[in-house]
Amino acid sequence: MLDILHRIGVTSSPEAVYDALTTIDGLAGWWTEDTTGDSEVGGVVRFRFPPGGFDMKVLETKPAERVLWEVVDGPEEWIGTRVRFELKQEDDYTVVLFRHLGWREPVEFMYHCSTKWASYLLSLKKYVETGTGDPAPRDVRISNWH
Repeated sequence: MLDILHRIGVTSSPEAVYDALTTIDGLAGWWTEDTTGDSEVGGVVRFRFPPGGFDMKVLETKPAERVLWEVVDGPEEWIGTRVRFELKQEDDYTVVLFRHLGWREPVEFMYHCSTKWASYLLSLKKYVETGTGDPAPRDVRISNWH
């Protein structure tokens, strides 16, 4: 199994970052404006992008520390993978350790998703620090896949 890994620092509290990861409005503020569903543990959050989307089951939330989702619908390569955000305070930063866990093989789509995750994590940083992120459809287009 292969994983996508990223680390960013946000100049805001772990609580503020956690809220951006665990509320529908927060998620819509940095990942995709078309976000719906139930963000409580056991719920499913639906994220839609042109041309498709993903459904994430919320497996775990620990305030200001951790969020864990499992992909239950979307592209075949994503089904069964897990997305994990770990938060920790370091100096004036909330450090976000991001993992997209469980890819079966390093297909070209994984390369694309790694770059897109990086751009969305920068959107998360911008959203928490300024109140305005760059969610889809206003995100950075990186290729013919979007």
